Amino acid sequence: MPEPVLSLTAAWFVGLASTLHCAGMCGGIVGALSLSLPAAVRADRLRFIGFVLAYNAGRLASYVVAGALAGAVGAALGAGLALEPAQGALRLLAAIMLACIGLSIAGWLPPVAAIERFGQPLWRRLEPLGRRLLPVRSWPGALAFGAVWGWLPCGLVYYMLALAAAAGGALSGAATMLAFGVGTLPVMLLSGLLAGGLARLGGVPRLRRVAGLTLVVLGVLTAWLPPDLLHGIS
Repeated sequence: MPEPVLSLTAAWFVGLASTLHCAGMCGGIVGALSLSLPAAVRADRLRFIGFVLAYNAGRLASYVVAGALAGAVGAALGAGLALEPAQGALRLLAAIMLACIGLSIAGWLPPVAAIERFGQPLWRRLEPLGRRLLPVRSWPGALAFGAVWGWLPCGLVYYMLALAAAAGGALSGAATMLAFGVGTLPVMLLSGLLAGGLARLGGVPRLRRVAGLTLVVLGVLTAWLPPDLLHGIS
């Protein structure tokens, strides 16, 4: 498998493996948004699906922007420092973060709130904007709310941003975050269509342990695999 494809496939798999974390953290949000739509919209299946897709399209757009910024910053740091050591340090940080998040999801570590506090200053500025967009009554409004929602503090997103920063450039960082976001889509779309019904999956201990252990394994692989296998497209 070509290296860029392998890297993006790994990012997609992290998104898919984070299903229970996403269902518990964001599934309730998108479910509440869906329930807040007018009854006429919820009764029209196509319009309803359009709103759910718009929420998630906005969220993925924010991931892509954040990934491009992280990739550009990582490339700039790499240009000023020795490139491989700088990228290796970012990759190791990402691996440790992902392993800690996995252990937390599995219930073997306390919640990793310290990681998610990293984005709180930005979120405090964006949250009032999101509130002003409620209630959502149009697809553009859903897209805008999704774009704000994409900046919600999340340890898994920060892990992926660290990996995007090590990817080698803005384009590769954006592609990494897009692949991750696409991996989260199945559970987010179903949570919206089922009005948050999947959110309770996040409370099933056995499923949480499986998901958490999967993320720990991915963290170990992130640290262990040769750097070339983790580079995105340049």
